[in-house]
Amino acid sequence: MFYKTKDGRYVAYWPKGYRGKKSTLQSRNSLIGNFTEDWVCNLVNALIDDDELFVVKQARIPSLGITSSSPADVVIATEDKKILKASEVKVIFEVKMSIVWNWQYDEDSGEITEIGDFRTHQGKPSFTRSDSILKAIGKCIDIRVSNLNSSKIPLIVLGNAPLSNGFCKKADYLKSAGIIQGFWSLNPFPLNHGNTRKTTPKGGFHRFDNTDEFKSHLDNLFNHDLNFFSGMEDINQLGKYIEIANEEDSYEDKGLKFLNLLKRS
Repeated sequence: MFYKTKDGRYVAYWPKGYRGKKSTLQSRNSLIGNFTEDWVCNLVNALIDDDELFVVKQARIPSLGITSSSPADVVIATEDKKILKASEVKVIFEVKMSIVWNWQYDEDSGEITEIGDFRTHQGKPSFTRSDSILKAIGKCIDIRVSNLNSSKIPLIVLGNAPLSNGFCKKADYLKSAGIIQGFWSLNPFPLNHGNTRKTTPKGGFHRFDNTDEFKSHLDNLFNHDLNFFSGMEDINQLGKYIEIANEEDSYEDKGLKFLNLLKRS
């Protein structure tokens, strides 16, 4: 968990300006991954009002290609079991949390002291890491295009740091395209001094400042019958689909008809 500096200090990250010998930084190892996933499970469990919903960690959903080699970090499901059908899954969370502040461990006293936020050390935590973001995007896209069973499942990437500036437009595009429903940070104050981004223009990224905010967005996922759709069609064919769908009576029936026509194309 800690690296030993040349002057004998134990630190979670190499401080900026450190010139001594050092090994590879690892801000999210298996211990941290396990802890943060447990933390998310406990938080989501406390906010769910429905007794018929369960929070499952390290779930497998074979029909979506989610197996034991790369399980879903945390899901909300209608069944309390590790192996789930796509129809039993209500939300999938990909957890990308890591150590944000730098910490120093005192070997004699056993105390851990904070020595600076992420601006003061060399490692990049959570959403500030491009490799972590790209990995999350890749996994979500893989789930989304696995088959039609994934079309109704919201995908959320949970972190605990601001989103890197270079990914803000991409987060908004991914949300607008329906691939990922949001990059959500559960850390209201990641910096000791100064402000961080609250949200992006189209809501692809959002920082939650309290549990009520988080619960409101969580509830909103269940209040809408979401459907992912995508395709590459000739514009004339799309016009025909719209014309056919428009023959239905209600907006809901029109939408379902249009989606079914797209799925068969």
